[in-house]
Amino acid sequence: MRFLNLRGLLAATVLVGFMASPATESAARPAAVPSSAEARDGRVSPSAPAMVKSDVDVWLDGYMPYALKRGDAAGAVVVVVKDGQVLTQRGFGYADVKARWPVDPETTLFRQASVSKLFTWTAVMQMVEQGKIDLDRDVNAYLDFKIPAYAGKPVTMRNLLTHTGGFDEVQRELNSYNPKGVPPLGHMLKRSLPKRIYAPGSTPAYSNYGTALAAYVVERVSGVPFNTYVEQRIFTPAGMVRSSFRQPLPAALSPLMASGYKLGSGKPGPFEMSNLAPAGGLTASGADMGRFMIAHLNNGGALLKPATAAQMHGTISRAIPALNGMALGFYEQNINGRKAISHAGDSVNFHSQLWLFPKENVGIYMSMNAAGTQNVSGPIRSYLFEAFADRYFPFEQRDGRVDAATAREHARMMVGTYNKTRRLETSFLKAMELSGQVKITLDRDGGIVFSASSGLGGQARKWVEIEPFVWRDAGSKMRLAAKVENGRVTRIGLDSSAPFMLFEPVPWYLSSAWLTPAFLFSLGALLLTAIAWPVSAWARRHYGVKSALSPAALKSYRLTRGLAGLAVAIFAGWFLFASALLSDFSSMSGELDWALITLLIATPIVFVGLLASAAWNLWHVWTGKRGRFAKFWSLVLLISAVVLLWIALGFHLIAFDTHF
Repeated sequence: MRFLNLRGLLAATVLVGFMASPATESAARPAAVPSSAEARDGRVSPSAPAMVKSDVDVWLDGYMPYALKRGDAAGAVVVVVKDGQVLTQRGFGYADVKARWPVDPETTLFRQASVSKLFTWTAVMQMVEQGKIDLDRDVNAYLDFKIPAYAGKPVTMRNLLTHTGGFDEVQRELNSYNPKGVPPLGHMLKRSLPKRIYAPGSTPAYSNYGTALAAYVVERVSGVPFNTYVEQRIFTPAGMVRSSFRQPLPAALSPLMASGYKLGSGKPGPFEMSNLAPAGGLTASGADMGRFMIAHLNNGGALLKPATAAQMHGTISRAIPALNGMALGFYEQNINGRKAISHAGDSVNFHSQLWLFPKENVGIYMSMNAAGTQNVSGPIRSYLFEAFADRYFPFEQRDGRVDAATAREHARMMVGTYNKTRRLETSFLKAMELSGQVKITLDRDGGIVFSASSGLGGQARKWVEIEPFVWRDAGSKMRLAAKVENGRVTRIGLDSSAPFMLFEPVPWYLSSAWLTPAFLFSLGALLLTAIAWPVSAWARRHYGVKSALSPAALKSYRLTRGLAGLAVAIFAGWFLFASALLSDFSSMSGELDWALITLLIATPIVFVGLLASAAWNLWHVWTGKRGRFAKFWSLVLLISAVVLLWIALGFHLIAFDTHF
């Protein structure tokens, strides 16, 4: 899961119009009778067209082709199930653009990315059902290696199911394009064990590692390799005939695989391998995903006993009570007064999501084989879900309001810099926080502006406080809420991501609000210093002017300027290294370790040396007969050296291992 840039994605009014307008062929049905809770809250359920194949097909035809074309996306599959049957399954666009091979919902295969996790969690609940896994027992009881306790607390399976295991994010060797396949699951888990950054059960922080660890527990307690287990106990009972966790794909399935694209107009990418396969390695057809939805909606169907399915779907933990919560594997995406549970998945080229309405016995699934222009796949699927709910489960929400004076005070309390709880905390990749931290500011009316969540066209959302520390976007269904302790905001969350990730205030000493401008100023000052050194030396030589500095002062002058140039070069090296690392995830398997080790050795030497030489230079300048500008600039250099060393230490550019 990730937040996507929504700017410039679609023509918003036309797009929403296509999704929301009723089809001419739809048949109306009487308005639903409001429940007692709806009546108390002043909510009304308007009439809706009947959810029948003809109406859903016409509605999809009015939206999907336009959305794919407008977003430069290749193809998509959409499946809707209802009352234990496939209501409709549709392919749109192309599985292979060059070959003009259309998407077939029955046979075309899509990579499922993190939707794969639902199969791992289903397997876990099968083992719970059989009494072979205890949700609240230390997972070390099932492993052949040790997960260290954090603050004396062990990790439990319940923690893994709810993404509260407390793990740092793992990137190294997470994905690859290696045609030889992926390493054994146990081997991968043992060498990739992440550090712990939260007490278990305390903080939702989405974890691929935690999911793969749960699958390894299933493998050990069942005595069956995970891939085989899923084939025998999930795919076969559910009737999923074109699905596999195996990488590369089996020969029988390989010809059915859709090509993956960043843009539909671009070239296809290679087959994406997930080295933590239970967290993101599933390949499946849309029809098979429909069968999986039907099983879960049918009280577990052939996969789980009704009580186990109810436990899985209905055991909800909420980090912020007003927002959506986390079930056991699924997460809530409640909408229009109805419970909905879901899971999404994103790789480089494939983007999927599945939603279930358990009480209505309805499911909807979508997958795309291209990210599209500015990652348009995210908004396309989000608005598909919202428009589907608005069409078939319409609902008029009447929110309360907080008085203006209180709202302004609460908004002021929210102002600050925040970081995601799912983050890269302990490796050099933490430096990406300098551009990745999010901010809450105030608009001209004293309302909040949240940089992490913009509207469909990239515009700032208009947040209206509907109850204390709960806001709703005036233009959508999105809610934002805060947890306040002792008069301080300690956590905030969005409805869409609160089940598995929150935002927490950043400590002042690591806040990009001041560190980013300080860093840019310092880097600029050091660059000017490095450039001015040879220029001034040339000017003195050209005009025959000798330096008036003492030998010691001249040495400190030259050393400081030389190290200033090296410091700029070090940061340029980090930038180029990170760009190469992130542009091709296969490079995260160790191919660039030589560059990483070089930077890890050079960074402390140069930055500590710069600080020492800048202090030495300042002493010579201020004790010698130097002008005001020289004194001022020596102070600038010392401050710049302090800032760079502060950043290098705070964001782990000075470290002693290559783990990330």
